[in-house]
Amino acid sequence: MSTALRPSACPGLLRIVQALDGGICRIKLNGGSISADQAEAVAHAAQRFAGGVIEATNRANLQIRGIGREEAALIDSLLAAGLGPRTAAGDDVRNLMLSPSAGIDRQMLLDTRPLAEQILTSLQSHERFHGLSAKFAVQLDGGEGLAMLEHHHDLWLSAVEHDGECLLAFGLAGCPTDVALGAVQLEHGHALVIAVLDLFLELARPEQTRMRHLLAEYPQAGLVAQLAERVPLRSVIRVPRTSGVLHIVAHPQREAGRVYIGAVPPLGRLDPAMLRGAAQLAREQGDGTLRFTPWQSLLLPNIHEDNAAEVIHSLENLGLRCCADDALAHVIACTGSAGCGKGLADTKSDALQLAALLQRHGQVLDVHLSGCPRSCAAAHIAPITLLAVSPGHYDLYFRDAALPGFGALHARNLTIEAVATLLDARSRSPLDA
Repeated sequence: MSTALRPSACPGLLRIVQALDGGICRIKLNGGSISADQAEAVAHAAQRFAGGVIEATNRANLQIRGIGREEAALIDSLLAAGLGPRTAAGDDVRNLMLSPSAGIDRQMLLDTRPLAEQILTSLQSHERFHGLSAKFAVQLDGGEGLAMLEHHHDLWLSAVEHDGECLLAFGLAGCPTDVALGAVQLEHGHALVIAVLDLFLELARPEQTRMRHLLAEYPQAGLVAQLAERVPLRSVIRVPRTSGVLHIVAHPQREAGRVYIGAVPPLGRLDPAMLRGAAQLAREQGDGTLRFTPWQSLLLPNIHEDNAAEVIHSLENLGLRCCADDALAHVIACTGSAGCGKGLADTKSDALQLAALLQRHGQVLDVHLSGCPRSCAAAHIAPITLLAVSPGHYDLYFRDAALPGFGALHARNLTIEAVATLLDARSRSPLDA
């Protein structure tokens, strides 16, 4: 496969991007899913050709960090495992996110995987779509209980029941918590995606790489009217949904007697032994697959419920976190100054310290540590954000829907110890909202 790719700052499987700690290779997973054999191939590549650091990303993909001079050998090993795109130019546009529990969720209205396969095939096979930005992204959910609802996408589609019929509601430049712009019957789902992509490419100027850029100038109503000329649209009203912590520990599947088990690699990082161990458990106790999630965690699906406790124990022995009351399972952090030139603090180390302090205080809080304003570790706004200002010091923000960015600035230039003390005091205050 030719690896002649357009310039981009986004890593891919075929494009290794350099960081302070070496090269980064991003492996895009179809629907977040990977076979046990493929997981072992990733572990082998990370150990042999890189620094042994594997990251679960907030788009349900994997990254290998610390790649040295053997870039070609690493890429070839991953391609041999079937982890590459259909065409080299198609790698950048494989940006389709599903619910991690697609096809097995008890609450789902639709198994989205066949439609997802259609969409991914079109994105990779049609040359005109290869001009899309490497960040242009689509989300598809089937109404599952486990679905990331807060990540913004250029196009989102969400299954909804309306007058006894299952439809796909959709929106542009937003997320599934937004008011839908309309809906289509299931048989028109693929046509809707193609129509949106075609219209975007027809209307957007070269510098307008994302849907939000186009909609800043082009009327949304006008775009929807043009869509209606290509695909039969319906009006729909959806019931608001929320997502919880269903990506941790065991949860019943649609099939009686089966559960999926969620486990969190500390701060989203796995080592080769951890990934190999999880792959072996998937092979021995599940269906031979693993699923990665937008919460930087992984699921082992199709585990017999009688074996759940044993599998959880084995995952914990590998170093994965399987308890929803574990503070570290709720803290995320970017690479920080240890691996990124833009990072102002060692966020990973600081996050470990903060999690230990929160655990000591009996606090389980969703906290995001960001080394700079780019917010690489989180595609959504966390309830609590620490923005680095210097080594070991952070500004503290609380999410506020009425404010842009990270939300309301609460305090400046705090140490990790001061952050933990403040959060503990705030959680115990009767005035805390």
